[in-house]
Amino acid sequence: MTTAPWRDPALPATARVDDLLSRMTLEEKTAQLYGVWVGAATDGDGVAPLQREMTADHDWDELITRGLGQLTRSFGTAPVDPALGTQALARAQRRIAGASRFGIPAVAHEECLAGFTAWGATAYPVPLAWGAAFDPALVAELGRHIGHDLRSVGVHQGLAPVLDVVRDPRWGRVEETIGEDPYLVGTVGTAYVRGLESAGVVATLKHFAGYASSVGARNLAPVRAGVREFADVTLPPFEMALREGGARSVMASYTETDGVPVSADPRLLDELLRGEWGFTGTVVADYFGIGFLRSQHRVAEDEAGAAHLALAAGIDVELPTLKCYGTPLVTAVRAGRVPEALVDRAARRVLLQKCELGLLDEDWRPEPDGPVDLDSARNRALAGRLAEESVVLLDNPDGLLPLAPGTRIAVVGPRAADALAMLGCYSFPSHVLPHHPEVPLGVSIPTVLDALRTELPDAKVTFAEGCGVLDPDTAGFAEAVARAAEADVCVAVLGDRAGLFGRGTSGEGCDVADLRLPGVQGELLDALVATGVPVVLVLLTGRPYALGRWHGRLGAAVQAFFPGEEGGPALAGVLSGRVNPSGRLPVSVPRAPGGQPWTYLQPPLGLAGEVSNLDPTPLYPFGHGRSYTTFAWEDFTGNDVTEIGTDGSYDLSLTVRNTGDRAGAEVVQLYLHDPVASVTRPDVRLTGYRRLELSPGESRRLTFRFHADLSSFTDRTGARVVEPGALELRLGPSSAEVRHTARLRLTGPVRVVGPERMLRCEVDVAEAG
Repeated sequence: MTTAPWRDPALPATARVDDLLSRMTLEEKTAQLYGVWVGAATDGDGVAPLQREMTADHDWDELITRGLGQLTRSFGTAPVDPALGTQALARAQRRIAGASRFGIPAVAHEECLAGFTAWGATAYPVPLAWGAAFDPALVAELGRHIGHDLRSVGVHQGLAPVLDVVRDPRWGRVEETIGEDPYLVGTVGTAYVRGLESAGVVATLKHFAGYASSVGARNLAPVRAGVREFADVTLPPFEMALREGGARSVMASYTETDGVPVSADPRLLDELLRGEWGFTGTVVADYFGIGFLRSQHRVAEDEAGAAHLALAAGIDVELPTLKCYGTPLVTAVRAGRVPEALVDRAARRVLLQKCELGLLDEDWRPEPDGPVDLDSARNRALAGRLAEESVVLLDNPDGLLPLAPGTRIAVVGPRAADALAMLGCYSFPSHVLPHHPEVPLGVSIPTVLDALRTELPDAKVTFAEGCGVLDPDTAGFAEAVARAAEADVCVAVLGDRAGLFGRGTSGEGCDVADLRLPGVQGELLDALVATGVPVVLVLLTGRPYALGRWHGRLGAAVQAFFPGEEGGPALAGVLSGRVNPSGRLPVSVPRAPGGQPWTYLQPPLGLAGEVSNLDPTPLYPFGHGRSYTTFAWEDFTGNDVTEIGTDGSYDLSLTVRNTGDRAGAEVVQLYLHDPVASVTRPDVRLTGYRRLELSPGESRRLTFRFHADLSSFTDRTGARVVEPGALELRLGPSSAEVRHTARLRLTGPVRVVGPERMLRCEVDVAEAG
């Protein structure tokens, strides 16, 4: 028996796919361009925008006779025992392969924003906590673990990471982002991509592009970002994750920019992404995004018109289920409304990726090897380490923390005794289990209260909730105040409840009008402070909240961004001193709730000044975080003005020494200040950093290798350029504090740079001399 060329693994993938396409009918080719969401609800509250309106039932047995491109969320739609789910997915794949002429299985995809969104899988800290850790190597390890778990059950593609840069912290999906700086988002997000891809899972970059710049911080709202903001803030993390991370898929954003929906924008999805950046993978639609071209954007009159726009723009796969790329597309092609060449182009990309994944090989088998354990001890240890690194000590003015072992502690607040306080909206318990209240969480999640009692067994710990997250009722204040008054210290655990589409205070579709603490939690904090007992504020949130009202009135303040299933022990460790806090803010903490929207990436006119009575200066700046130890920054080289070419590089070095009596981690941050440019520039922006763990008395020598490319920006013509002139490189522990400054002068002509430019500042670490 002769093997068809498309089945021959010895041939190049392109030759195999060309042979296969030549044998396929139009219906078989279009079948590779959509997914099917088995079991998706068509009534009640959903887990995707407008799910009820956009989801339809399909005849599964008839549908798969043509083949199938993707299977949507076999594990992430309803509670499924992982071992049984693995078997069910394998059976479904065999049915798909057996029902069609070519025997090609589907790509199975799942969400993996903060861990595999499946029942019983490890719930890791959310991406905003990754940003707070400033530790790309640890995030790469996280990606590898999550990728391993996905592959262990037969999943090929993960819909993560989110590379949106925060522009307005009122937006509900801030918890899903890595922070408000494109360099931090790019370096940390790229690390996650590397980890996921190293496990053989296709990483999918979200949401390309501009989603976080929506007007008024409203989910799925129009974007009115300028050309330079889009080019210099929004796009760089995606470019880095593609060039350095090797991501093989990109998800088109729901949004529209200046009147053009992303899903119908060939300039973005084809000319930039594929032409300028050289991307060769697949572009997938965000859930129902192609149908939204008709129903939400109103740039298409029917499903066939939406399919035509999306295919022409460069969207290869319709997710989560077929609506436009099925019968409407086939009919339109046969009627001459849509060129079949567009179908062929998308099908070729999809089949090339299936070829890479081994899904075209004759020896393909759907059953994964080995046992299934989605919440292993290794996973939990990693979740705990990342949680510990991400906790930010905002303030500890009088050294109240760490707490003494025998302290009388009143734990108060709606987030203290709730396991869900640790989890973001894309964790399985927050995302899916609200629809299945009878099902247990599936993983062990110690609360702050339980963890603190375990951490400090000699302490007398009492508890009162005080109020709910959003309850307007203050009836519980009296008991909370009484418990606080009896204690040596009060630990107030406040914050968010993650949810979807208004069913929480943080998460997709949970946008807020201002940055006051939700409900009456602010009033509860006022009442606790009024007792005169020192109050330690512990925040478990998905976004920053305005804390100026309590500045100078608290004994200490600790910020955790949904730290995952091991977040309770991590926070208890920080409070006890077992863990020396080392997190740094990936987003600024505002002083007043009306001082936003604001991020630290402001040109001079965006900073405080005499022309306005409103001062947007944050209470705690981007990059801020305190420690229980101290560090000296010594022997800096780079004080004199140095000339380098617009294509040159410059090294600046310093020694960091732990001068305290306990081990700790310092995060040394390098910021760029451009005094004069042809367009206005942010006063400072992050251009390098290094997290450094040191024992007491230990020191290390850091060398930042700055290249002139890192000063590039988009000029008035739309070109990315390096301009000659003065620059300052500022080393500091945050964006608002400068420890050392190197002054450079770039010489030579204006230099236009493209995708080949240097994207990161490498940092070498050596023994101190």
